[in-house]
Amino acid sequence: MRSTSRAALIGMSALPLVLVPGVSHATPSSGVSSTTLYERTVDGTTYTLKRITISPGGTTGWHYHPGTVYGIVREGTLTHSDADCATDGVYSSGDTITEPAGPEHVHIGRNLGSSLVVLDALYVDLTGTPLTVDAPDPGCHFQ
Repeated sequence: MRSTSRAALIGMSALPLVLVPGVSHATPSSGVSSTTLYERTVDGTTYTLKRITISPGGTTGWHYHPGTVYGIVREGTLTHSDADCATDGVYSSGDTITEPAGPEHVHIGRNLGSSLVVLDALYVDLTGTPLTVDAPDPGCHFQ
């Protein structure tokens, strides 16, 4: 902190304390890559199929989807957690997963194993909306 800022803070110590929320920062993904396998728009809905690979120790970062996502794990084990910091699913090869739409469904996917996680994900979105929206860490002890 600069000394001028400290002096200003000391001078304001007689003022009432007002808490202003800080700026939230999205959590970045790490060790994640994806390839678009298919994309088609029909009647205002875009269907995007992606193959997603998560390296050991990798994470999707906290995010949500504007549209519903349907997935199948091809390889490895995906650990999926919600904004309550609870693990709401552990998905292995052959397992399917559905992620509901909306900011009330913030979640993170992590590869806690020693081999790659490979999954195919079908995003069903209104045309023109992003596939994912980054979200800040909701206060969990992991990222």
